Amino acid sequence: MSKFRSTKTLLAGALSLIFCVTAPLTFANNDLPDLGTAAVNTFSLEKETVYGDAYMRVIRSSAPMLNDPVLSQYLTELGNKLVAHATGVKTPFYFFLLRNDEINAFAFFGGHVGVHTGLFLNADNESQLASVLGHEITHVTQRHLARSLEAQQKSSTATMVGMLGAILLTIAAPQAGMAALATTQALSTQAKINYTRLHEKEADRIGMKILVDAGFDPNASSDFFAKLATRYRFTTKPPQMLLTHPLPESRITDARNRAAQYPHRYVPDNIDFQLAKARIQVRFSGYSDEASLSLFETQLSKKTYAFKNAALYGKALALFKVDRFKEAETIIDSLLKEDENNLFYIDTKTDLLLQREENAQAISLLEGQKSLKPTSQVININLANAYIESDQPKKAIPLLEDQIFLDKQNQLPFFLLSDAYKKTGNKPLEHFVKAESMALGADYKGAIDQLNFAYRLTEDNPLQLARIEARIRQFKQSDKALEALK
Repeated sequence: MSKFRSTKTLLAGALSLIFCVTAPLTFANNDLPDLGTAAVNTFSLEKETVYGDAYMRVIRSSAPMLNDPVLSQYLTELGNKLVAHATGVKTPFYFFLLRNDEINAFAFFGGHVGVHTGLFLNADNESQLASVLGHEITHVTQRHLARSLEAQQKSSTATMVGMLGAILLTIAAPQAGMAALATTQALSTQAKINYTRLHEKEADRIGMKILVDAGFDPNASSDFFAKLATRYRFTTKPPQMLLTHPLPESRITDARNRAAQYPHRYVPDNIDFQLAKARIQVRFSGYSDEASLSLFETQLSKKTYAFKNAALYGKALALFKVDRFKEAETIIDSLLKEDENNLFYIDTKTDLLLQREENAQAISLLEGQKSLKPTSQVININLANAYIESDQPKKAIPLLEDQIFLDKQNQLPFFLLSDAYKKTGNKPLEHFVKAESMALGADYKGAIDQLNFAYRLTEDNPLQLARIEARIRQFKQSDKALEALK
């Protein structure tokens, strides 16, 4: 066998092994898809899913992902609203947040769309944020990354293999997503630039149609482009988004001309976007506790806010951070009187109740909300946490199982479920769930250790033991495959 063929086979098999669908509660032994030796000859949707899952595991292990239920649910609902108006959707979409003040968003295989918190910090309204998401959604629906690979079929097999491995290992770096293609050196630089520009134009055009069809302002794209271009016109270090999505003047002009073709309409901002932005400013940005409190006090005194209630919410979060809990709760209670079902307010009210150990009151609040929003990530995860905090872990377990069933990529329910099993004294399942969580972050060695603990603690259950053994073998293969790519 030639060296090239051997390398290609190793990469294809490696990535197929990394892909594991988790089912921790039933100890499911899932068969892994086999890419075979022709993995890079045609890039099917199935293969995109395999690669996307592998890359996502690498991101969890190396990037500062946010496991914040409120922000995750907001971003997912906004993203799905846009996806509902996209054409050519062939894969599920998964939207996630990275804690990074840089302005950036990126899309990659399998419908994964990553958003930096810095994008929230720099967008003025929800339409501007939606314009970026619409652009990234188009990269996925138009299969730009796969098309780029297929367009380079004339390159050698070794180059193709190197490119796929480079994407895997650099996906969470500043040149994430589409820009990861630039890590391959063998192709003509000019050809890559031209192909990227073609995709960017297509993503701008189709993304704007998605934006408008979803009810957002078509001028948001050009407004955001112009804002970034003005701010970073003379800087020597532009933000990541301008490195991966260049902004020549012609692109801004094209966006303006395209927006002008749509009927003018007034699109009011959404308070939930401003609440999400305030939450990020206080909890997940570079602001100090004092600076974030000062920020919202200044907004309120000078009336420079987009929504007064969003500024009040930001102030309440900042007060919470500096242990001024009574003042924070006074504000949150007043906001809940105006909007008793708002998830941002309910989440913070829950935190305040648990902080002063009013667990029963927190549970009552959340159980009432669960009847209205039975599948809400915010409600169910908060309620499960409240049950665990009040020594009722058995009630938390089915809630967390449901959340894992609905979102197998979210590590937070796994963390809480492990705690719940620990409190019930179920050591085998505690370690098994920890293993699944570690595997989601590509920590296969740690996962194997946890499965070994689970195996030693399991008694009189041959089926469970057999399934743990199968999972250990699977993780060993996945770990070997990942190491081979490094």
